[in-house]
Amino acid sequence: MAEAIAEAKKAEGRTRPNPLVGCVIVRDGEVVARGYHARAGEAHGEVAALRALDGSAEGCEAYVNLEPCCHHGRTPPCTEALINAGIRRVYVGTLDPFPEVSGKGIEALRRAGVEVVSGVLEDESRRLNQPYFKRITTGLPWVAVKYAMTLDGKIASSTGDSAWISSEASRRRVHELRNVHDAIMVGTGTLLHDNPRLTCRIDGGRDPVRVVLDATLSAPLDANVFDPALSDARTIAVVGPHAPDERRRALAERGVTFLEVAVDAAGKLDLRQVLRGLADRELPSVFVEGGSQLLGSLFDQKLVDRVYAFVSPKVVGGQNAPSAVAGEGVEAMKDALELERLSIEVVDGRDVFITGDVPASFRADIETTPAASRPVTAEEA
Repeated sequence: MAEAIAEAKKAEGRTRPNPLVGCVIVRDGEVVARGYHARAGEAHGEVAALRALDGSAEGCEAYVNLEPCCHHGRTPPCTEALINAGIRRVYVGTLDPFPEVSGKGIEALRRAGVEVVSGVLEDESRRLNQPYFKRITTGLPWVAVKYAMTLDGKIASSTGDSAWISSEASRRRVHELRNVHDAIMVGTGTLLHDNPRLTCRIDGGRDPVRVVLDATLSAPLDANVFDPALSDARTIAVVGPHAPDERRRALAERGVTFLEVAVDAAGKLDLRQVLRGLADRELPSVFVEGGSQLLGSLFDQKLVDRVYAFVSPKVVGGQNAPSAVAGEGVEAMKDALELERLSIEVVDGRDVFITGDVPASFRADIETTPAASRPVTAEEA
């Protein structure tokens, strides 16, 4: 199963809104074929592995990290492919939460006489597809936030200078993270201060969909993120109901699309509506590179799932120098958010790179449209 998961990871960031699926075919204890789902509309992992097999699959075993699909969508059911190929036993990592499949794929295999063993490396299989699981079950995307800070917790000096806190090797790692997320999101402050391109600048990389939170469309029309010559990725401007029509038209001419959401009394965008709208646009994972205000709001509203933090061995000091996370925060240390499943790495002998997941108690229980009653898109099928 570990090899099936490794196969699935080869398409990380490429399959939206579909899950990552890898499959390994085994004959007499030896791997004879492997495959993975490369992108939506193409062969699923099971079919890709069967196509790669030299000879018959009769009597072989299949290992797949996600329950095989059993419905007709853009591709035929994988259960039929496995049955028709003569696979005698299927090892499944975890059930598929998608209502058209959940449990039904395993049932279809068993009805056809195929032995099924489920729950193999289940935790690893579920973690592999956390964005897919969250979007299907809650109607919200998986939200990962990233920031780089000094040893004393600052993201800039008191004058606002922040170039550069982290090393070149750490900044390359950020581009690798952009490559595997479906969308990248920033607020107006970051756009005005840094004028970022929000692209992925590594060999073989893919630019994520760029999402700009700008309630009143105050950002310059010639900002890099709005320049179609810099990337073929979509740019979505998230606006409030009173964003000027003339600025909308000007950006629309540059290929920018819009997501309109409600604003509060202070004119701030409703972040829950923002994320729900992005999930509806088939963006299962969102990588946030915003400033301290945006990160603070996301943490305060319990909308963060994962944290990527780069800590540089620099000290800048300054009472007015901004910290990584603003917002309301907590009053007592006992109420502080403590990350789970930590990964700590020293990047190129310099920066400390910390990755961790936000525990369930710090994630909002948001009422959304149940997955079973939401319309099924062609790509989900």
